[in-house]
Amino acid sequence: MTATDPALTALAQGWHALSLLHGRIEGRIEKQLQTHHDLSVREYALLDVLSRQHDGEGGHLQMRQVADAVVLSQSATTRLVTRLEDRGLLARYLCPTDRRGIYTNVTEEGLKLLEEARPTNNTALRAAMDEAALVPELAPLVKAVEDLQGAKVPAS
Repeated sequence: MTATDPALTALAQGWHALSLLHGRIEGRIEKQLQTHHDLSVREYALLDVLSRQHDGEGGHLQMRQVADAVVLSQSATTRLVTRLEDRGLLARYLCPTDRRGIYTNVTEEGLKLLEEARPTNNTALRAAMDEAALVPELAPLVKAVEDLQGAKVPAS
């Protein structure tokens, strides 16, 4: 296989289209979340992931699991948790069964902000997907993303 191999060229073009779609979506959501809620995309994602925890078996995430869920390194996730904790949106506490473990929960203030921000996130996501669907190179990716869940994300 050479660098000019058609299969590699097609793969590179597909990766470029995927990267472009991601950038468009993230940029639109970022702008709306910052403007209306003083939240970044990563902050919103972290609040969303942590808000889904529960007290049942396996209901609390370890920091490495949180990092994987928000697609950040563990150190970047820890810094992000600290920033949101400083804003009163998250709280950390010791695991009741293993004193070496530290859990992070969303505070009432964090849950309120998340619920206020969710429609903004969903509307920006829907608008970005609709806009991208009009670009021939991106339309198949938009369809693939929408097919992953079996339905389009509704506008809020």
